[in-house]
Amino acid sequence: MKSNLTRNQDALAGLLFIGLGAIGFAIALGYKFGTSIEMGPGYFPRILSLILIGFGIVTFVRGVRSGTEIDGVWAWLPLALLTLSIVLFGFLIERLGLVPALVALFFIAAYAGHEFRAREVVVLTAVMSLFAAVVFVWGLKLPYSLFAWNF
Repeated sequence: MKSNLTRNQDALAGLLFIGLGAIGFAIALGYKFGTSIEMGPGYFPRILSLILIGFGIVTFVRGVRSGTEIDGVWAWLPLALLTLSIVLFGFLIERLGLVPALVALFFIAAYAGHEFRAREVVVLTAVMSLFAAVVFVWGLKLPYSLFAWNF
């Protein structure tokens, strides 16, 4: 039994992978490719994009063969909240610092889920903020301030 292609979850996922891979490949065309020994800045993005396109083709074909349909409707509010959390993180990291940006990211993203438990989100935020500070700020010496008030 074959299903409608617009309601087929694997076919849609495959098309998404193919589309994102094609966009990544098109962007990477602007950079020098190089060789396997002397890789240029476009080498890795092109190879990664081709792998993503390959996964997309396999997922699309499997989806068309299986005919698995999407159950339910799109959850627009969680999608909007997840998008907002990422955009807000990018906006806040230079204005308020890494830790406040992570707090906003985790709380808004957690609120997008089915079950929001404030105590768990506080613990997750504290652990991940400490981890991010140790790895990115102190370990890799990236130029992010933990707290900054630059409005």
